[in-house]
Parts: sequence; structure tokens; C-alpha cells
Amino acid sequence: MRFGYIGINYKNAPLDIRDKTSFTDVDKIDFFQNAEKIGIEQCMILSTCNRSEVYFLYRKAEEKEAVKKLYLDTFQEVQLKDLLLTLDGNEAIEYLFRIAAGLESLVLGEDQILGQVKDALEFSKAMGYSGKEMNKIVRDAVTCAKKIKTELKISERPLSVSYVGIQQLEKVCQIEGKTVLVIGSGKTSTLALHYLYEYGAGNVMICSRTTAHAKELLQEFPQLTVVEFEQRYQIMEKCDIVVSATSAPHVIVRADELVTDHSITFLDLAAPRDIDTALQGRENVTILNLDFLSKIVENNQKERERLVEISKGMIQEATEETKEWLLSSRMDSTIESLQLRCDEIVQDSYEYLNRKIEFSAREQKIIKKVLNASLHRLLREPIQELKQLDTREKQDKYQEIVKELFQI
Repeated sequence: MRFGYIGINYKNAPLDIRDKTSFTDVDKIDFFQNAEKIGIEQCMILSTCNRSEVYFLYRKAEEKEAVKKLYLDTFQEVQLKDLLLTLDGNEAIEYLFRIAAGLESLVLGEDQILGQVKDALEFSKAMGYSGKEMNKIVRDAVTCAKKIKTELKISERPLSVSYVGIQQLEKVCQIEGKTVLVIGSGKTSTLALHYLYEYGAGNVMICSRTTAHAKELLQEFPQLTVVEFEQRYQIMEKCDIVVSATSAPHVIVRADELVTDHSITFLDLAAPRDIDTALQGRENVTILNLDFLSKIVENNQKERERLVEISKGMIQEATEETKEWLLSSRMDSTIESLQLRCDEIVQDSYEYLNRKIEFSAREQKIIKKVLNASLHRLLREPIQELKQLDTREKQDKYQEIVKELFQI
């Protein structure tokens, strides 16, 4: 049995194509059932905003081609023929391991994909399309990913400027319980609000040139206080922290208009800058801006890339064990057939002896155990040899020999 992969992802297909190749749960069930008709008994679908991928186990080359045709037929309205990526055997296994570890993600080393892989397997199992082999391969990939995340902590090197900025704020002035003003109500400001509350900010206020837009954030952050943009200087006199992320073409916090006699830390997430650099000269003012934060993000990206190289070695080691297991499992059916043939001979011999000789109940048990142990002992060494065959060619050869010798 071989492991195969077919699909598209953000690297080889644009967003409009990925949108049209997303699998709903109903689509997945239909695909599983159609795959079963062409001989594919084990199949898993990983469908996210960045990928639409099918993992499957097959026996014959024509089955693999049939899965490809099934994928194309599932999305007939989309031109996919030149976009589809297919992988086979060891390459497919290694790819799944990299997927689970976040090494194939848009954000290098992200954690969300691991949960998505686990969910994909659980769905496949629930529908009855994941057996021993699929379970083993995916679980090994998940275990390896968890080890990488625990030991290397790739995702703890943030690449979001907003998150890095809040982290630096925490180091400079500790956010918990502090009074904060957020200027701007766009995506960057919204992200900053999430992180500020995550770090335990106290009284958080927001102002924006468009007050209605700022008020929309109350649905997501009901504890937030919306203030008028024109009042920003008066509000800042009471604040410990100011986070600014507007799209204004000029500074919106001018040094000559801000009067404050207490310490205040500015996080300027805007480009061009929102905060007047002249404020940096004041003893009670600290400014963190994009130039400073971008260097941290750049260093984090380089560190992630270094850790990724280490994780590749960990994946290679882990996949070797999975590959060996999958290879040896090809002989399971042959070994099982041998053991069943052995059990049949034991039963036939026991029934013959029991008809010819009158045994007590105790003697019947002993005779059956001795017959069983003797025949299985005879098969023990051959079975061990079958398990250790290290190439498909040898396995195929020995399977034919066993079938011929034992008539199974």
C-alpha cells in the first residue's frame, strides 16, 4: 500500500482558484464515496483558505490516476490541470509532516494548521475512511509537529508588527491595569486592541476621525470607551500608553500641542508616522515606532528560518520510522493469512485426533495448546523474516512464494 497526495495550495494557485476548490463537509463525503468506488478505502481531505488537498492510500498506479481524475471532476468548472500538485510515497509522507509542523504555511511555523490536520483525520475516521495506515501516518505527523513546537518554539517568534509592538510595550511599561488610548479604528488598531486586552490593559479608550467606525468596534469590545478625535490631547494627559495606527499623511500627535507631566509611552504603528518625533526628546516620553519594530520582526523571521532548518532534520528522522512501518505493513495481510492457515491446520488436526481417541476435557485443552504452539513456533522465524524485508521487490517476490507454498 502506498501513500499519495494531490491538491493545490497558496503556492501554486491564486485565491480565486482556492475559493472555488474548497471542500464542504458534504463535498468531502461525496469524494470519499466516489473514491471508494475506484478502490480507495482510506482518504483524508485537508481544506482550508490556503489549501485544498487530498491524502490517500492506494495499491495500483491506475488508482492514483483515478483519484486525480476524481479531483478534476469534482471541480469541473475550474481550470486545474496545470495547477495540481501530486506526490507519491516518501515525498507525500514528508510533505504531510511539513504541513503539520507549519513549514508549508503562509506564516512560517504557525500553529493553526496542526489543529486543522487533526480535525481532518477525525472527520475521515468518523466517516469510516481512515484505517490503520492513515491513522498511523497522520498521528506520527502530529506527534512530530508537537515535538518541533515544544522544543523549537518557532511560533513564539512573532511576525506581526502589532503583536511585536505590544510585546515591546509590555517590556517597557507593563500593560496590565494601565490606561490606554488607541487612535485609529482600522485592522491594525483592531489587532492592537486584541493584544492589549490579552495583556490585561485597564481602561482602554479609542478615537478615530470617523466616530461611527470606532463605535462599530463596541460589538467586539463592549468594554471599550469611544471618545472624540478632537479630545485626544486632553485624554492623553490621563493615559499611560498611546497606540496610534491611522492612515493619515501627517503626524496627528504634535509635540507643541501635547502637555503632560507624567510618563507616557507611545506605540506608533503608522507609516508615515503618527507621532511627532520631537516628543522623543522629553524625559517622560518613550516612543516605539515601525523602524524599531521592523528590525525585531526581521530578526524573528531570520530566527524562524534557522529553526525551520533544524526542524527539517527532525522531520526526516521521524518520517524514516513511519516509512519503515508503512513498508513492513505491506506484509501484514500475508502474515495474517499464514497465521489463519496455521489455525486451520491446528483445528483440523485436533478434530481428527478427538474423533479417533477419547480424551478428557483437560487432555483436550493440552493437546490443542501443544498443536497450536508447535505450528506457530514453526512459523515464527519465517514471519520475522517477512517483517524485515526492506524493499517492495523482495516483498512482492516473497508474497508470491508464500502463496504458492502454503496455498493461500
